Amino acid sequence: MKPYAEMTKAELEALKSSLMAEYKEVEAMGLDLNMARGKPSEAQLNLSNEMMDVLNSDSYYLDSTGTDSRNYGILTGIPEAKTLMGEMSEVPPENMIIYGNSSLNIMFDTVSKSYTHGVCGSTPWCKLDGTVKWLCPAPGYDRHFGVTEYFGFDLITIPMRPDGPDMDMVEEYVNNDPMVKGIWCVPKYSNPQGYSYSDETVRRFANLKPAAEDFRIYWDNAYSIHHLYDDPRKQDIILELLDECEKAGNPDICYKFISTSKVTFPGSGLAAVAASRKNLEDLQKQMKVQTIGHDKLNQLRHVRFFGNMANMRRHMMKHAAILRPKFEMVEDTFERELGGLGIGSWTKPNGGYFISFDSMDGCAKEIVKKCSDAGVKLTPAGATYPYHKDPHDSNIRIAPSFPPLDELKQAAEVFVLAVKLTSVEKLLAGMEEA
Repeated sequence: MKPYAEMTKAELEALKSSLMAEYKEVEAMGLDLNMARGKPSEAQLNLSNEMMDVLNSDSYYLDSTGTDSRNYGILTGIPEAKTLMGEMSEVPPENMIIYGNSSLNIMFDTVSKSYTHGVCGSTPWCKLDGTVKWLCPAPGYDRHFGVTEYFGFDLITIPMRPDGPDMDMVEEYVNNDPMVKGIWCVPKYSNPQGYSYSDETVRRFANLKPAAEDFRIYWDNAYSIHHLYDDPRKQDIILELLDECEKAGNPDICYKFISTSKVTFPGSGLAAVAASRKNLEDLQKQMKVQTIGHDKLNQLRHVRFFGNMANMRRHMMKHAAILRPKFEMVEDTFERELGGLGIGSWTKPNGGYFISFDSMDGCAKEIVKKCSDAGVKLTPAGATYPYHKDPHDSNIRIAPSFPPLDELKQAAEVFVLAVKLTSVEKLLAGMEEA
């Protein structure tokens, strides 16, 4: 079929009639399918079930320091957990603090502490004259944007490219405006596009010259080991930021967050932050008041279950074997049904949890609505932008991970049907207006 934009009005009207009949048939099926969020499937969760059994009433609960993990103590995490999570983060264990079960919670706490008590002795952001500004590469992670929106910051959209955020814009804001206090980053297999930052992008981050002494890069390395392919040639590799910051003479400019939420059990994994000694000491001032210590039994469970990083990588290849057919099926469906029509484009990531789809301008909300009416739930249109305002109303986040493959196939077919029908309606409306 030729591109929709090259069709005559009569051809588009005939196509609309055919697509509408097909859509009505799908509506009548009463489907209930969900591609809304990047949740691991039951099959993925089952991969970690044995971790439930590594601790029992006969277990040896002492860590390598001799501390009983069932009791109070070790505020920043047991040494074995720091070693494991340090390897996962590509930093030495002394640069790690192990928290609870959620990296998003650490990010929220870090923003909150900065707001009420400042950063390494700086003026608390709540006492500044003027509104704090925060840079938001977009499309991006809606929950990131939600944190800084909650605190009333001015969220500034930075366009995302295949090699990372528009660094010319980032440098212009960071290096010249002292009210710019941070930037959200998902540097590897970004949410939702699956892009990974280039070496040049990482180095430009490390070499920023912030106008604000308390500016920090919030480096959420959520998908650091979440490859879809065994072949190293199909695995994205990025530079380690803390090391690059040290080389650039900017050791304190970043916080690096990580978790095992999509490695073991979401909501019951380990979360950690890597940072410079100065930043870690600053974070501990709050921790000493906030908690006597995080869940060391969970830390011990993870250490006993994995043993070392090599085993964790093997574990992630089991995840990949489950996820890869789902991603490839969605991509194949898009190519077969939409390729060459000029009504949409999509990413083909080598890892992570999402595919990013861009429709014709002004179509995303209607596509999501049509899918919902046909029984397929998607992430709301606009969610990948600050304030949920996509300036082009075009980006839709596709989350293939949760549904079984047969249900995902149905959902993908409903989605492409909604894209076709919405696009035809958009083109016909444009002809009427002309």
